[in-house]
Amino acid sequence: MPADRFPVEVQGRTLELSNLDKVLYPKAGFTKGEVIDYYTRVAPVLLPHLHDRALTRIRYPNGVEGNSFFEKNAPAATPSWVRVETLPAPGSTKGRETIDYVVADDLPTLVWLANLAALELHTPQWTIGAHPDLMVVDLDPGAPASLRQCCQVALLLRDRLAVDGIDAYPKTSGKKGMQLCCPIAGAQPADEVSAYARRIAQDLEREHPKLTVSKMAKNLRPGKVFIDWSQNNAAKTTVSPYSLRAQQVPSVSTPLTWDEVAAGAAGQRPSTRPFTAGEVLDRIEQHGDLLAPLLHGGPPLPT
Repeated sequence: MPADRFPVEVQGRTLELSNLDKVLYPKAGFTKGEVIDYYTRVAPVLLPHLHDRALTRIRYPNGVEGNSFFEKNAPAATPSWVRVETLPAPGSTKGRETIDYVVADDLPTLVWLANLAALELHTPQWTIGAHPDLMVVDLDPGAPASLRQCCQVALLLRDRLAVDGIDAYPKTSGKKGMQLCCPIAGAQPADEVSAYARRIAQDLEREHPKLTVSKMAKNLRPGKVFIDWSQNNAAKTTVSPYSLRAQQVPSVSTPLTWDEVAAGAAGQRPSTRPFTAGEVLDRIEQHGDLLAPLLHGGPPLPT
């Protein structure tokens, strides 16, 4: 076996790790070994959010400054013990009717993916064979709007959703924006969930036209927060909680408390600098999984 490859045992599975000293985040000196270590340590709170969901990965074999590629299909050398599910592929850019998706239900699979430099993990809003059990609204600031304005819109959205009995839980995207995640009953198809999210976005746009926009056109976004309701489309995925992002530093899509969102809306933390892997591990020690309520379902959406 080459010197840069060695076997490890993870929960009874033998994996071959490689190139652990390879720097994947050059500006931060963050190596593949550190990526694997992060995903191993965050697994107790991450895996429940990946459970039973088809996984799309974005791989950066030469680091975040190199070329990357989306990967939905299980790669050719997928170990036999990795769970693979053949599912319909709505909106496939390659015209495929089905895709053999990896499902990351356990730590060995997560470590195997990290060793492939699958830095970003994205999932749909539903578990396999089911209707959506999550509604996700993405908040994307158009410069000069920033995360501060996203926090302001998040508070407005939270209060509007509460009128309909819908609880919302905030997280950063790990880049410049944030998302609100809402547990729902899993009783309605994706197009109904998307239609409801769009209606809420349009309500806010009417009430706060200088702050929000619900239309896709990019020329309408400068200085406003785009409320992207389309994340609930059957062909869309959203970055998973606790996933790394391919930024200059190893930033993470990070759950927030509503007190932090209120502070952000007032110009305090969260700032424009995203939380990093080490900070997120510290936050988990302090808060546990702030998105744990997403795992227990919620009410049906109003029709």
